[in-house]
Amino acid sequence: MIRLLESRALLLGGVFAFLLSNVGISRLQAEDVSPRSDSLVAEIKGRVETMAARVEKRFAELPVESDVSRYESLVRSHSWKEVWPDEKGQPSEREVTAGVWNAAVQAALDATGSVFLPERDTPYYFDAPIVLKSGQRFVASPKAEIRLKPGVNSCLLRNERVVAFREGPVPDDLIPDTDILVEGGIWTTLNFGPGMENGNVRGHTATEGYVVGCHGVILLQNIRGVVVRDLTIRQSRAFGVHIGNGTEFLVENIKFEDHGRDGVHVMGASRFAIVRDISGTLRDDPVALNAWDWQQYAPVWGPIHHVLVEKIRGAPLEAESTDSIRLLPGVKQFPDGGTVECDLHDIVIRKVEDIRDFKLYNQPNLESGRDKDFSAGLGRAENIFLEDIVLTRPGSLQVHAEVTGLTVRDVSLNFSPDPAFRFIEIGPKSQTYKHGSDDPARWVEIFSPDLDCTVRDLSISGIRVAGSAEELPMDRVVREIIQKPNPDYPKTTPGGGTGRGIWIR
Repeated sequence: MIRLLESRALLLGGVFAFLLSNVGISRLQAEDVSPRSDSLVAEIKGRVETMAARVEKRFAELPVESDVSRYESLVRSHSWKEVWPDEKGQPSEREVTAGVWNAAVQAALDATGSVFLPERDTPYYFDAPIVLKSGQRFVASPKAEIRLKPGVNSCLLRNERVVAFREGPVPDDLIPDTDILVEGGIWTTLNFGPGMENGNVRGHTATEGYVVGCHGVILLQNIRGVVVRDLTIRQSRAFGVHIGNGTEFLVENIKFEDHGRDGVHVMGASRFAIVRDISGTLRDDPVALNAWDWQQYAPVWGPIHHVLVEKIRGAPLEAESTDSIRLLPGVKQFPDGGTVECDLHDIVIRKVEDIRDFKLYNQPNLESGRDKDFSAGLGRAENIFLEDIVLTRPGSLQVHAEVTGLTVRDVSLNFSPDPAFRFIEIGPKSQTYKHGSDDPARWVEIFSPDLDCTVRDLSISGIRVAGSAEELPMDRVVREIIQKPNPDYPKTTPGGGTGRGIWIR
């Protein structure tokens, strides 16, 4: 990029270049010449919005939505115990007698290919996932509450052809489920916090004989042409919308309420997608694009590309919410030694507010043992755009990957950054996880502090403190991290390392 700017300066004449250098104005700030995402956004929207229009037209030609109330004779009443917080927030058990609606919903789908759940005074309980086949639609009133019965420990809804490829890459000839619409409803697995999960801690594909690695409230894996929109996900332990091996899908207008894990979690082998209008309170990432992922949360691995993520709003400052956007490339190594590159490329993230961090760094599997499940080398990211970002608290773009082509444009800092603040941090992280123990022998390093990373073709413009016309100088925007071993470890933490971040200017 510097060479490009210098060429333009030469074309404008040596006098202009001389003035720029003598008044101390960075060429990066004198003129916005960084790459633009316009054509990429147009390409993504062209594919995805054309798909959405096709799906809507298909369902417009179906019979009138089948009201599930017509099949209420198939509802069976059951009794069970649920754990709810009492007035002090402590677990309190209560007896519940309610109807289970699985048979009624599936009967409506079998009859018409469509089902509608109207608003009612009591929730719709399910004791197994609703399964949607190609060309089927599930629509609920915005206020219809959809609950997972305690102890089911599965997703609430999934597509039919969910498959896993844990021994090798996803084959090209795999047949996906197509043309599916999920709309409306308030979805919950009754997870009110520690000790109050009601036995629903996983988003399995079934109550038994499930596909390993799936973990969603709404699970869509091995799909093409899917729309999920206009719904609320409340107090659940699994990822809100878990999508993998997907082509041409749209997830929009999803609100989260006291949600326990990632909001929209996209796995590998996915391409041409839009994720937009995501908001609410979560205890993990509102949006995650994990091409490489920990083995217990991924039935497939592979690249993610041509994705637009926009209009993401974190929780208010006072809320207990994580509010980070995750980008995780890597290299998946299979048991036979074969690998698949899990790259991220052609990604646009824009119109983001109240997010704390953008996480583009390597992270071995802490839950299963970081020496048992890790990326076989740093992942690669290419042609990544972050644009129109508003930070209401200190936050950063943390990069520990091999990156070529990263554009960061128009970031407004709605706080007073301290002298140590840098929005872009390039290099490995180090942090000690103690497992709640005072014994250093049990402590582990969370990240990969000994691995170097390199960033090329980094373009930056419009990083400003709110209300200021002046852009921050580059030395206030970018930090290159150099790790060093901590000689006092374990007396002090973290342990540090030998890796460094390298910015090729």
